Amino acid sequence: MFGMGPWELILILIIALVIFGPSKLPEVGQALGKGLREFRRAANSVREEMKEEVMQDQTTNVTKAVRAQD
Repeated sequence: MFGMGPWELILILIIALVIFGPSKLPEVGQALGKGLREFRRAANSVREEMKEEVMQDQTTNVTKAVRAQD
């Protein structure tokens, strides 16, 4: 995962524990999870919009090609 081994992850968790403390750590994790979820939703939305645009462009190109043959 991102070229990080288990020791790097443990070090990051220890640093987060020292900085935020044990009482705030669950809140930070929850906020991070919500942020990642929103990012994924936005990325999927953009991906779907791009697919729709490509499909519309392909349909337009096929229609033009058919009309040009007539």
